[in-house]
Amino acid sequence: MKQVFTGIRELYTPRSRLEHAAFAVQEGRFVWVGAQDSLPEAYRAWPRTDLGGRGVLPGLVDAHTHLVYAGNRLDEYMQRARGERYEAILAAGGGIYATVRATLAASEEALYEEARARAQIFLAQGVTAIEIKSGYGLLPEAELKLLRVIRRLKKDLAQHVFPTLLAHVIPKGWARSQYVQMFCQELIPEAAQTGLAEAVDVFCDEGAFTLDETRQILEAALSHNLRIKLHAEQIAHTGATKLAAELGALSADHLEQTTPDDWQALAKSSTVGTLLPGAAVILRKPFPKARAMWEAGVKVAIATDHNPGSSPLFSPWLGMQLTVSLGHLSLEEALVAHTEHAALALGRSDLGIVEPGAWADFVVVDSVQALEALYRWCHSPIHSVYIAGRWVWGSQSVL
Repeated sequence: MKQVFTGIRELYTPRSRLEHAAFAVQEGRFVWVGAQDSLPEAYRAWPRTDLGGRGVLPGLVDAHTHLVYAGNRLDEYMQRARGERYEAILAAGGGIYATVRATLAASEEALYEEARARAQIFLAQGVTAIEIKSGYGLLPEAELKLLRVIRRLKKDLAQHVFPTLLAHVIPKGWARSQYVQMFCQELIPEAAQTGLAEAVDVFCDEGAFTLDETRQILEAALSHNLRIKLHAEQIAHTGATKLAAELGALSADHLEQTTPDDWQALAKSSTVGTLLPGAAVILRKPFPKARAMWEAGVKVAIATDHNPGSSPLFSPWLGMQLTVSLGHLSLEEALVAHTEHAALALGRSDLGIVEPGAWADFVVVDSVQALEALYRWCHSPIHSVYIAGRWVWGSQSVL
């Protein structure tokens, strides 16, 4: 497919801003981006789509979600609103364990249908690439069931989907060492051999996995050529961020309890620091110091952390807005964090950007000002969404 898109009043790539822009797409990728008046002769005879003088942004990338689960945790949400601590709820068998029970009781088909519906909500907000974790099965066959659901979503969804095997918590009734051994010697090899996962994540924190256990699991993942990620320094400071940097993890996520030393370790590595503003605000934790991290040289990303407990958040725009208001990033920086940097947190440099060679994923904003989508709270004026140069959501009437 060859196509030229014109009529772009304002384009963020995201690092640069162009006015009266256009781009050419071939075989699903950008081949030229620039001022409309400078469209090269080679592309002038190609079919055209006029975007009607609207603003355009790169497709958003959500690099941390728990999209496959059953049930909800409204009761827990009410408990926390009354002042009960998340850690106490988890220790009492609620929290993650409550979602595990509901998820174990659900069929594979039901889990697929619910997750697919959630993914459509994200698509409507311009999320064109999404990471989806397992983690609510805990038991070996249940985790594989969730990964099979994710594989089906990857096949059926319009978005780019990235499946991750998550070591979430120790199941009730298992000895810690026994579970870690099973995860390393059974689950990881099976997920790698079958291609059900591209990465392994570990929740390294109070009430979950220790730093030593996390190292064991991540090193097992690396030995099977899987990429690695960490839930790091959310509830307590464990040293997980420095471990992520040491092992070359794609990302260290959460980071509420991180220190300047942690930021320096990230800045010196290729590991992205992914902030999850929904979880920080909903759990009433300290908001990650986004401005300080950015200035320390950390590649800061933003993700929704969509899950039924600590972050029932469906809006990447709200996540960016919170990071602007509470984390003190600029709008432009927040956009980079949820596009280009978020793609790097998935190990991809060809997503979340509008430049030759990248996938032609973009969001058309129903305004001449592209950043109006970040200005309006709780109403993001998204006109349409394109993935690989093809319309996938919104209005097909552009003029």
